[in-house]
Amino acid sequence: MRQFYLSASFGVLASVLAGAAAAQTPPASQTGQAATVIDEVIVTAQRREQAAQDVGIALSVLSGDDLADRGVTNINQLQTATPNLEIEPAFGGGAAQFRLRGVGFQDYASNNAPTVGVYVNEVAYPVPVMTQGLIFDIDRVEVLRGPQGTLYGRNTTGGAISFVTRRPTDTPSAGIMAEYASFDALRVEGFVSGPIGDSVKGRIALSTQQGGAFQYNRDTGASLGDADRTGVRALIDWQASETVSFLLDVHGGIDKSENEGLYLLNPLVTRLGGPGSVLIPADSDHRATGWGVSPRFAAEMGRDLDAKPGRDNSSWGASLNANIDLGAMSLTSITSYETLDRSEFGDWDATASVEADTFFGSDVSVVSQEVRLASYNDGPLNWVAGVYYSKQELDERYSSDFIDIYGTYGQVSYAQQVESVSVFGQAEFRFNDAFKLIGGLRYEEETRDLDGFGTAFGGATALPPTSVSTKMTPMTGKVALEYTPSDNLLIYGSVSRGAKSGGFTTYNTGDASGIAPFRPEILIAYEVGFKSDPSPSLQINGAAYFYDYTDQQVLSAVYGVNGPVGRFANVPSSEIYGAELEGVWRPMDGLRIAQSLSYKHGEYTDFFDLDVPASRNAGMAVYADKSGQEIPFPAISYGGSASYDWMAGGFALTAEVNYSYRDEYPSWLGVKYDVPSYWLANASLTFSPSAGPWSATVFVRNLFDQEYDLTRNFFTSADIAQPGRPRTWGVRLSYQY
Repeated sequence: MRQFYLSASFGVLASVLAGAAAAQTPPASQTGQAATVIDEVIVTAQRREQAAQDVGIALSVLSGDDLADRGVTNINQLQTATPNLEIEPAFGGGAAQFRLRGVGFQDYASNNAPTVGVYVNEVAYPVPVMTQGLIFDIDRVEVLRGPQGTLYGRNTTGGAISFVTRRPTDTPSAGIMAEYASFDALRVEGFVSGPIGDSVKGRIALSTQQGGAFQYNRDTGASLGDADRTGVRALIDWQASETVSFLLDVHGGIDKSENEGLYLLNPLVTRLGGPGSVLIPADSDHRATGWGVSPRFAAEMGRDLDAKPGRDNSSWGASLNANIDLGAMSLTSITSYETLDRSEFGDWDATASVEADTFFGSDVSVVSQEVRLASYNDGPLNWVAGVYYSKQELDERYSSDFIDIYGTYGQVSYAQQVESVSVFGQAEFRFNDAFKLIGGLRYEEETRDLDGFGTAFGGATALPPTSVSTKMTPMTGKVALEYTPSDNLLIYGSVSRGAKSGGFTTYNTGDASGIAPFRPEILIAYEVGFKSDPSPSLQINGAAYFYDYTDQQVLSAVYGVNGPVGRFANVPSSEIYGAELEGVWRPMDGLRIAQSLSYKHGEYTDFFDLDVPASRNAGMAVYADKSGQEIPFPAISYGGSASYDWMAGGFALTAEVNYSYRDEYPSWLGVKYDVPSYWLANASLTFSPSAGPWSATVFVRNLFDQEYDLTRNFFTSADIAQPGRPRTWGVRLSYQY
């Protein structure tokens, strides 16, 4: 019943804010408060430009400058800057595991769809490992919470993360930024932009990230974790006529970075305690790690015997966004092609012993085409309708070396094709100045084919090439009502239905039942919220929600000859509820304070499953009724920032601090894998000439040198964790004209 109490609390707060709104505070220009007015943020969350405060959905917006201040250079780091968002790395690298409002999917393989859609310039990245490139030259990122599908190309249950890059400029401009930090970390970005013809503008941006290794081999002292990645993006904006325009986006990247290492949570006896066994104590220093590779595995991967865990990935893609003004409506076409060539070696036992070494060799390509019609905003009815087609192809080798513990090694190979066609649309009808009704529908047909999935142990076939397929045809949609009693208060309520694709477990298995498809999950979301501006200097937004889950996809296990082996299962019934508050306040000239607080709780209401810890202890399959158990995710997240601007001696100075709290992350594997709660704080001081082209920043990240973990897990014999980065300091210089 707590969800109803939360809703009632927000209702009371909304009533108070409505009273404040009714007072109709005079505009800032009439009160001398112009310097304390909160800037309007424009978003395209609903496929058209709107003020964020006028959009009746829960969303967070971060500018490119916000990302720089927080040191965000990859998508995983967004979790410290966004309410209710967790992005968990898998064993120090590989695919990201997204969770938004508790809706997530834990998978270290490459082949399954995420619960959170990721977009760059309106192009979907439906394979999670494709999202791990550099973030650079970003105008803003919009994080939308709740099911999406009536406006976006993909259907998701958790939400969407949409990156919008900076566009070509009307006048010539160029800039460069260089950042140097602890552990010899270097990041350089640059761009050139401007007109290249009467109706053509262009922009090219380049970024590279190097160094930064903060971990060391406990045996040899060798470092681990150096970045070595570079990305480039070129945009061509062509205004072909008054009614026709094109935006071409060509981009690519190379990533030869070392992985972040893992440390031992508990002591490890290598080689099963037999002759020559070694006891490796648990790591008291979380920067310590270890790695090693067998000659056979090194040859299979094409690496040297002294190779460090790391990757050798390359990616590139292109998209063409065409817009035609048809008078009463616009026609938009988005054609895209994205590809990734992945080669990644991971040492998941974190020792020189070869007990859990892994290799992913993946070739991924995604072709998509979206066409949509949209009305112009000159009447009470506004609508968007479109069709979306996508085809994904994945060829993958997944190899595991257990030679020092089981005396064997595993090899998996398969191909997967995913083809999706959908029709979607959303309409808004404004009855009067106060009420707006919104409705949307989406119908989708998606087919997933797993072809030639085969496994071998020690070179001997365990499962001959086997093919399976699954299909989903969900009908999803949304109904919402918005109430605007005054210009500075919006109250909304919505019911939406989202779906996430089914799929396959592509881990080591000798049993065909191990790759039996799991079903799609369906989520019905009920949400109420408000957006308010009680005064020009204060902004408060909030939302409360209740999620009704059917067939939630969770990482479970089956019991095999070597113990529990991961496999995805469907939970017949579960639920999640929670609430969020966000606020921005500018109490005086130059001072800006932002805060966010979120809470969520989930539980399985009908679930009978393998008990992994009990099965490991008993040496046999043990099952348990998990109905009533909590869904494992952090309950509370808190974040905020404070900045102050002032002038001194002809220079503009900005002091900024931001901070975040992440609650304990309980693990489905047992309490020893729970990730403890932690606080993080960053600080910076920036100065520049009041009218000059350059700026200089001194910053400290993880200001209080908090020791924390990003994830904890086990693989075969080793209980491991991935540590977060320790305190780092640095300087950043920027020049732009």
